[in-house]
Amino acid sequence: MAAATPASPQGSGAPDIVVGPLDLAARVDEALAVQARAFGLSQDEIDVRRHIVLRHLDHPQARALGATTADGRLVGFVYGLPNSRTHWWSTVVEPYLRATGSDDWLDDSFVITELHVHPEFQQRGIGRSLITTITDAVGQPRSILSAIDTESPARGLYRALGYRDLARQVLFPSAPRPYAVMGAPLPLRRG
Repeated sequence: MAAATPASPQGSGAPDIVVGPLDLAARVDEALAVQARAFGLSQDEIDVRRHIVLRHLDHPQARALGATTADGRLVGFVYGLPNSRTHWWSTVVEPYLRATGSDDWLDDSFVITELHVHPEFQQRGIGRSLITTITDAVGQPRSILSAIDTESPARGLYRALGYRDLARQVLFPSAPRPYAVMGAPLPLRRG
């Protein structure tokens, strides 16, 4: 795993945030609390996601990083793993990627499974630090992810890092809104 690095948060009075390895299995409830605040999840959705996260962590190449305050409060996290066409996510997005001629992105890619920053800590460079730190440490030549298909600060960040839309209006079962699948060569763009 990557060494801890300052996230360089901006804004007066912002606490120092450190990005470093995260034992996500041990802190899954804290991470899901961050995701719930950032993404507006119900308790039922949190319960389902808890099982999904723990199952993903069984993969030997799964990686997780956390963003913590000086007193150890988890305020952001990212995790991902090398993609496999047999993963549920891949089976859902593959037809959409095939339709755009982009299904080769499912091979030899690192998937950003989740990236969330607590709303009180957003717009401080924490998400950027989390995603660049985790992807800098992987062996795949590119990264893929899915994001709600709307213009948002998250989509703006991904574009700034070099991600581009591979497919849009991707429908996941039980998701209320469509998603976009995005991909970027690694290392991610800086600056």
